[in-house]
Amino acid sequence: MTFPTQRPRRLRSRPALRRLVRETSLAPEDLIYPLFVRDAIDEPRPIEAMPGQQQHTIESLTREAEAALKVGVRSFVLFGIPAQKDAQGSEAWAENGIVQRALGHLREAFGADALLIADLCLCEYTDHGHCGVLAGETVANDPTLELYQRIAVAQAAAGADVIAPSGMMDGQVGAIRS
Repeated sequence: MTFPTQRPRRLRSRPALRRLVRETSLAPEDLIYPLFVRDAIDEPRPIEAMPGQQQHTIESLTREAEAALKVGVRSFVLFGIPAQKDAQGSEAWAENGIVQRALGHLREAFGADALLIADLCLCEYTDHGHCGVLAGETVANDPTLELYQRIAVAQAAAGADVIAPSGMMDGQVGAIRS
């Protein structure tokens, strides 16, 4: 007897597997809402390059997340814009950094109802705008990885469920996980 080389029955064995491989459908719970939170502003500011998006205060960010939760969007990725920038991007891992404060506030407001994802990069935190620290005019990969580790720990401690590295450093995922 010849057996088929593909055995799709195994993918139908449990409801969770069936949901995973079911036909394509899209629901609000499948979406991730990008939210931008800026330090040292009194009210939300529109992002001109991204119509419909705003740089939020922590309070307006919380209201925006609450409105999204009411319509079924449960996942949020946070991007921070600090008030102070420096060559190292030190606000990215500061305990009272804007993303860490926002994560704590959202976690307190929504508990486990919200999945909180933290963008991990240095470009918004450095005064030169690069994704890492500079050695002369070159981004220094390995010293940047050490900073990425500090950022990941700070974000996780603040309440992030997922760390989303978006920098362009070789070995960043392995470094963060270590």
